[in-house]
Amino acid sequence: MKAETFARFTAFLEQHSGILLSTDKQYLVETRLSRVARSQGHASVEGLIETLLSRRDRTLARDVVDAMTTNETLWFRDGYPFAALEKKFFPEAVAAKKSSLRIWSAACSTGQEAFSISITAEEQRVPFSVEIVGTDISEEVVEKARRGVFDDLSLGRGLSPERKRQYFVKTTDGWKIAPAISRRVQFRVGNLLELRPEARRYDLVFCRNVLIYFSRETKTKIIDRIANTLVPGGYLILGASESLTQLSDRFTAERLPTGGTAYRLKD
Repeated sequence: MKAETFARFTAFLEQHSGILLSTDKQYLVETRLSRVARSQGHASVEGLIETLLSRRDRTLARDVVDAMTTNETLWFRDGYPFAALEKKFFPEAVAAKKSSLRIWSAACSTGQEAFSISITAEEQRVPFSVEIVGTDISEEVVEKARRGVFDDLSLGRGLSPERKRQYFVKTTDGWKIAPAISRRVQFRVGNLLELRPEARRYDLVFCRNVLIYFSRETKTKIIDRIANTLVPGGYLILGASESLTQLSDRFTAERLPTGGTAYRLKD
């Protein structure tokens, strides 16, 4: 692939998804777009990119962004955020006599994080309603999340056999999440670059292992928009290797009793 073509494509990808690719990631583009190129009748990924950049084809643009999106996900990833729900966030909601808790799983992929939150709420038998919204830029993974059907391999990544037996039902095409868990969760397509104000704000936002793919400028914009979706005093949880250092002064970092850090929106 010509350097000029790669540069034009990386500019397109950052504009449409926020993902920033370094110059040594050409192999990643070739690998991830090869299937799309074949399905579109192109002999090469470079030909696909030239077509993409010369047309205003929303379907093709969506397919390309979907293919370039990283959908790595696990059940109960890193452990401590879900332990924090049990030890901190849920008890604080009880003490405040809340009638509901609204949680956003940003860049939710196929739904494991959102469902892990719901399983935690089910196990803690919280005395209030929990509404979980999962969003992702990829229409394909959002549709998979809505179906809530997983194979043995994906369930084996972080889910205990006990939870598999308790919260999933065997079907002809895999294991379907139980209604008691899925009832709290809704999924929709959403781009972090295009966040819009909602009528109801969130008490807690999980935006984990996402910011690492963005430029500093894009990170700052996304964090500011996330802050605008939170209630005063609401919390943001990032990935274990991520922080808000030099990105925002709207939050106060707090060590969680279960390890890790949460960021509290200043009142």
